[in-house]
Amino acid sequence: MELTLTTPALLFPAISLLLLAYTNRFLTLAALMRELYARYKAEPDPKILGQLANLRYRIVIIRNMQACGVSSFFFCVLCMFVLFAGQPTLGKWIFAGSLLLLLLSLGLSLREIQVSIDALTLQMADLEELGQGPARR
Repeated sequence: MELTLTTPALLFPAISLLLLAYTNRFLTLAALMRELYARYKAEPDPKILGQLANLRYRIVIIRNMQACGVSSFFFCVLCMFVLFAGQPTLGKWIFAGSLLLLLLSLGLSLREIQVSIDALTLQMADLEELGQGPARR
């Protein structure tokens, strides 16, 4: 397989959009954490502590997603530089590393979604126990 300068450049838009989505997730969770923290300070509730712990875990996952995404982007640029310098074999290895980092970032994103769904499921179960939520199917 021949690797040209344009091959790693193809990932630029995808990685940029992923990083934007990750940042939006982070900002949303950070705002929710601040709101829950203020609510807990006003009226302590163990359920809020559980929600804050879940959000803290999700923020750590998102931080790692962002780190892998940025590293993937960095390796794409480095790959282009190495290819430009006339080192195609090294460029292929660096590009492979970039793809692995992007794959890891996407895997972490999937994990964060699973944790998010688990938290929502627990919250809905709490409502159902109170007899206020929709019935299970």
